Amino acid sequence: MSDLQTSRFRVEGMDCAACGAKVEAAVRRVEGVHDVNISVTTGAMSISHLPQTNTKAIAEAVKRVGYKAKPEADDTHSHYERTDSGPWWKSRRALLTVACGLALVGAYGVGRVFPTVEAFAFLAALGIGLVPIAKRAFNAARVGMPFSIESLMTIAAVGAVVIGATEEAAMVVFLFLVGEMLEGVAAARARASIHGLSDLIPKTALLIENSQTKEVPASELKVGAKVLVRPGDRIAADGVILEGESEVNEAPVTGESIPKRKRADDNVFAGTINGEAALTIRVTAAASDNTIARVIRLVEEAQESKAPTERFIDRFSKYYTPAVVVFAAAVATLLPLLGFGGWDEWIYKGLAVLLIGCPCALVISTPAAIASALSSGARRGLLLKGGAVLEQLGSLTTIAFDKTGTLTEGKPVVTDVIAGNADEKRVLSLAAALEVGSSHPLALAILGRAKSDNTPIPPASDAKAISGKGVSANVGGEIAFLGSPQSVAEYAQLSENQKSCIVTLNDEGKTVSVLVVNKQVAGLLALRDEPREDAKAGLQRLKDLGIKTLMLTGDNKRTAQAIGQTLGIEPRGELLPQDKMDIVAQLKKSGEVVGKVGDGINDAPALAAADVGIAMGGGTDVALETADAAVLHGRVSDVANMIDLSKRTMRNIRQNITIALGLKAVFLATTVMGITGLWPAILADTGATVLVTANAMRLLRDATPK
Repeated sequence: MSDLQTSRFRVEGMDCAACGAKVEAAVRRVEGVHDVNISVTTGAMSISHLPQTNTKAIAEAVKRVGYKAKPEADDTHSHYERTDSGPWWKSRRALLTVACGLALVGAYGVGRVFPTVEAFAFLAALGIGLVPIAKRAFNAARVGMPFSIESLMTIAAVGAVVIGATEEAAMVVFLFLVGEMLEGVAAARARASIHGLSDLIPKTALLIENSQTKEVPASELKVGAKVLVRPGDRIAADGVILEGESEVNEAPVTGESIPKRKRADDNVFAGTINGEAALTIRVTAAASDNTIARVIRLVEEAQESKAPTERFIDRFSKYYTPAVVVFAAAVATLLPLLGFGGWDEWIYKGLAVLLIGCPCALVISTPAAIASALSSGARRGLLLKGGAVLEQLGSLTTIAFDKTGTLTEGKPVVTDVIAGNADEKRVLSLAAALEVGSSHPLALAILGRAKSDNTPIPPASDAKAISGKGVSANVGGEIAFLGSPQSVAEYAQLSENQKSCIVTLNDEGKTVSVLVVNKQVAGLLALRDEPREDAKAGLQRLKDLGIKTLMLTGDNKRTAQAIGQTLGIEPRGELLPQDKMDIVAQLKKSGEVVGKVGDGINDAPALAAADVGIAMGGGTDVALETADAAVLHGRVSDVANMIDLSKRTMRNIRQNITIALGLKAVFLATTVMGITGLWPAILADTGATVLVTANAMRLLRDATPK
């Protein structure tokens, strides 16, 4: 429909998929709303609606189900500040959980001192937690969700009270509140990490007007404005260089491992870091549309495009809960009306049926397996965010890897030292002497190699950096120069063999520096960001599992091709964050179940767009929080370990559900037949809970790294 408009809101208090489902159901009932997309992680809601739709009615609909919605402002910095409601322990859910827990402890104490009022004490503790849950269940029912997880817990608790298990009901409600509180903490951390993206952009910029510079808020920069960027400063806006030449660290945006030399007419991105010289740039994008702002929006849009994952118990309760209630009511009333026995007998059996149908074992069967799997994974450095991630990991068909810091170590190292007029040891010694005091990644790599090889580093004097060319100094009375092959022509002539060697090294994805001493080529040094030690074996394990792999990187195509050939993985290079996200979307559209592994902010949109996003160890906070899982030890083989853990967990969950439902079916039959009564029913429910917990704990056994 061409006349539809889109409005965006920030929703406070929305911490889980069930929260998002309730908000979506409420908003869809507002007149004129055509579509609703929700990102629980970022607290964002995008609504497609008719022009005449009252946005105040949308906010009111959200409020009726217990949340708060506000229209979104255009200022990138303010998007997340507005939803920051303070420390998690001050949230309403945290305070409710603490109150319920303290009341539960108090009930135990009262029961020991005054046994006659123990039941009333537990009933009071139950009420503290259950009343808010029941209220939410009622609100969900009003918007067409009568059997939400809150309804399930309310029915379970009330049923337990009816048959006298008030203590058990209070404990189940408390544990439910603890789980919801932890979900809220995770959601708040995710929102804070996304907000951290905007912190990459400096709050102020040096605006050039009438040959004068003045400091202004970066958010006020307009397209066409001229800005001065000093050495070491972050660039405040997307732009084009007008004057100056410098190396710019683009790692926050593209993931490029080595700073790029930028000069007049080259593009620069907001959030990247200027190197050794001042730059004058012309702004080409407003603050609300710069690179970082677009990355933030891409993360949100990718998450909004995911349908909220319904909890298993919520789906099952749509049929299970009403069936149990109807069956228990039928046993208690219909059978005595039909003359099959007395009222006392069948009410007793009806209560037993309700107890047997109490979903306590079912409620714990899945979380118990998930908790064991998460604990097992954590011991191995594998962090996974919930059961939906575990399930999806086992069904992946394609995994896309970032290169820098994921398949590779994330920093260049000296791979080759090639002698010219000097031997290899002297080449390394003189090169290190020239780089002492420099913080450039290539300089640090040369100094690191000299240290590891115990190579002596002679003192240098008259050292100077030659802009765009290299560095020179007097070392032991000899004039030495270290620079790129393109800049060495005025210092010395490369032989044909040396030129051929440089081409070969470049084809292997290596950066080559030439050392010249007294106008003679002393030697060559080649540097490259090398693959992780286990990268090739880890990729092979995935292939053995039938999973296709590819590499997505911001590095140049030649480097990508070289690393891809070394590791045996399909490479795709020179990609920006949106390019990576688009490739993931195309793979999903073709029917693939896609995993994305990365470690940087530039990977965040693709991590969010993938069916499962996996952050590699050492990654940025936003990568870790945007991703569904994280590999903390930085082992590529751990991705295969995650998939194995997923498959074992899902088998365990299916076993638990079979145990829980199987025992209920057996005791349901024996209760109706009059063979068993209330106490066996209690044992059936408790026994099922014990069995599924014990079965889930088997996942803890294999907790050592493979």
